[in-house]
Amino acid sequence: MSDTLSKGRVAPRSFHISESDFETFSRFLEDSCGILLAKHKQYLVQSRLGRIMQEQNCEVLPDLVKRLNGPAGNRLRDQVIDAMTTNETLWFRDNHPYEILSKRLLPEVAEGSRFGKIRIWSAACSSGQEPYSISMVIDEFKKRNPTLLKGGEEIVATDISTDILAQARQGVYETLALGRGLSRSRLETYFDEKADGCWGVKAPIKSRVRFQNLNLLGSYSGLGQFDIIFCRNVLIYFSAERKTEILRKMHKALRPGGYLLLGASESLSGLSDCYQMIHCRPGIIYKAI
Repeated sequence: MSDTLSKGRVAPRSFHISESDFETFSRFLEDSCGILLAKHKQYLVQSRLGRIMQEQNCEVLPDLVKRLNGPAGNRLRDQVIDAMTTNETLWFRDNHPYEILSKRLLPEVAEGSRFGKIRIWSAACSSGQEPYSISMVIDEFKKRNPTLLKGGEEIVATDISTDILAQARQGVYETLALGRGLSRSRLETYFDEKADGCWGVKAPIKSRVRFQNLNLLGSYSGLGQFDIIFCRNVLIYFSAERKTEILRKMHKALRPGGYLLLGASESLSGLSDCYQMIHCRPGIIYKAI
């Protein structure tokens, strides 16, 4: 769900939204997936839900909300949440988190784990660029350090959107999407060119990544424990209360001394009992205490 609320979807038909209708829908969206809509975002609801409203033969927004809360609303709920979230991201976004992973975190975690498996969680992974970028960094690290990471590695990549997870599992990207943050060297090393002009992630890179549907407002107990969590560019769309709830649950999902990486515009406050801030210059990471 990275970069939520910046997706441009053009509705086939516009519809009127009253202030009370917008408030009702906003409550549904926050309760369902944590997204907090600003009051001036009515145009966003109009532009993104027009097609769904037309398909469902709904004239007004309350009709759609009623169906969403009905007994057969699960699939429709997924469609609405997917329409209201963005699944666009970059390869090696901001770069320094991956430098920190390569030069600091992997050596430390590898030394501490001995022959155990290293586990990394990519939360709100969108269409797969982040977990596959992590897998490439691991591959490069192992080539430089062939005696380390003998216990293997697993990257668990989660997102709320089932549709975008299906795309991520395929690991096939158009050339234009690959140009956003991916070097030519990594493209040639870790991708196979397809006949239709697309490129597919090579099997060894894909094999480290396990994709799973997950709502960050739900339980993380089935995920297990992690050495490192990437939760970047998603928490800015949650209320302060929801953000704190998520970060406390992520603390429980981290092994003692594990690390949390947030987005460049995100920060952590009021959780000094859970995390220690570490300045890496550039970048900040948080260590579980």
